Amino acid sequence: MPDSDKWFDEFAQRWGQENNVTVVSDHINYADIPARAAAEVSAQSGHDLFAFGFPPAQYEPEVVPLNDLIEEFKREYGDPYPILERSCYNPKTDTWFAFMDFWAADPVNYRIDLFQQVGGNPDTWQGILEAGRQLKQMGNPIGIGFSPEIDTGMAMRAIMWGFGTSIQDENGEIVINKPETIEALNYARQLFQEAETEEVLAWDASSNNRFLASGRGALILNAISALRTIEGTYPDLAPNIGLAKAAAGPADRRGCAHWYNCFVIWKFSPNVDLAKQFLKDLVANYRDKFLASKFYDIPSFPKAVPDWQDLVQNDPNAKPTDKYAVLATAPEWTVNVGWPGYMNAAEAEIFDLWIINDMFTKVATGQAEPQAALDEAEQKINDVFKKWRDRGLI
Repeated sequence: MPDSDKWFDEFAQRWGQENNVTVVSDHINYADIPARAAAEVSAQSGHDLFAFGFPPAQYEPEVVPLNDLIEEFKREYGDPYPILERSCYNPKTDTWFAFMDFWAADPVNYRIDLFQQVGGNPDTWQGILEAGRQLKQMGNPIGIGFSPEIDTGMAMRAIMWGFGTSIQDENGEIVINKPETIEALNYARQLFQEAETEEVLAWDASSNNRFLASGRGALILNAISALRTIEGTYPDLAPNIGLAKAAAGPADRRGCAHWYNCFVIWKFSPNVDLAKQFLKDLVANYRDKFLASKFYDIPSFPKAVPDWQDLVQNDPNAKPTDKYAVLATAPEWTVNVGWPGYMNAAEAEIFDLWIINDMFTKVATGQAEPQAALDEAEQKINDVFKKWRDRGLI
């Protein structure tokens, strides 16, 4: 969302002038964030504020606790959405290791015209599969990734939650090895083999966006950035793209956020108080940021933009003007990575290692039977959890 970046840079420069400091705002590709963060921690030098697109629970020992900042925000804006605490707070250590100023919803983006042609409904995972079978025969397959990248990681978790399974429970205990996971894996195998193209095995994080914009793709899971880009570059296609809630499974309807914009302040920062003040002033200006993001940046504290759910009901540039109204329901079905438990360092590492992606891909491509793939994944998950439990972070 380039307009959001432009707004942020202008705000940062204006804020620097008002506070008599020099502000440098660097933008790097998402894929480069982990290596850049690791390099700064290793050198104990770098940015005062570092924003991840994912809750960086594994960096808790390297960051300044933000408990005081969160309490101040609560006094000013009331309760945040639960996704903030579940993403940025560690109940084991009573530490807020990050502040997520916004999160981006991850709705279903689908071709209204194509789904109408086959009488399909993208509201449920079963409906997506049934429509996808016909759409693939028409040359318009479903575009949900099965590869080592972030969108696949989000989508596979949404499928798991829909079928009533997860990596951990609400208490942080591993519960993945159960029949519901087998059902989710069997479903995903059907989806890949009967409704998708093998291209999804080699996708990166932007492939699904390009797939939808090409006119071939019938459905993807993505933030509204996919549709916003199409509106600007393929205006004839845009009216045929619709948005829907995260798909419902037989047990539940849940989806990840597409982006968790989590700021940390490194312990080596010489400007901790200034960094906290920057975040306070950023949130105080959040209505302008929300509008600049074209509804992408949903505030973690709803009262920071008290009318955001009204704003999304009417976008004069969209066809129809209420196309983005589904975003108003996103707080009901968007959850943290690690749900129904808290985000933690183990869940972060499991995501980074693509353990879930790999499990689903092996089953989908016939490299492993569901139970064998699940057993292998569970062993890796156990090892990761043990490592972080031994370090006292879970």
